[in-house]
Amino acid sequence: MTLTTNQYVRIFAGAFVLISLALGVEASPLFVSKNFLWFTVFVGANLFQSGFTGICPLESILRRLGVKDTPACS
Repeated sequence: MTLTTNQYVRIFAGAFVLISLALGVEASPLFVSKNFLWFTVFVGANLFQSGFTGICPLESILRRLGVKDTPACS
């Protein structure tokens, strides 16, 4: 099974949110600093703006690396 850029973006965003929460929430055994929560804000804001503008830096990088794009809807 070949993953598309859309799937990679979702996987990366989800992983980064989970990692930054694990490192930024004091109740976590992996807690380092509350400042990691700013990374969660960055990822969320980027996903939000890309929903309106269609501009996603990770998607552009993945396309340059040769990852296939999502097929158009029929």
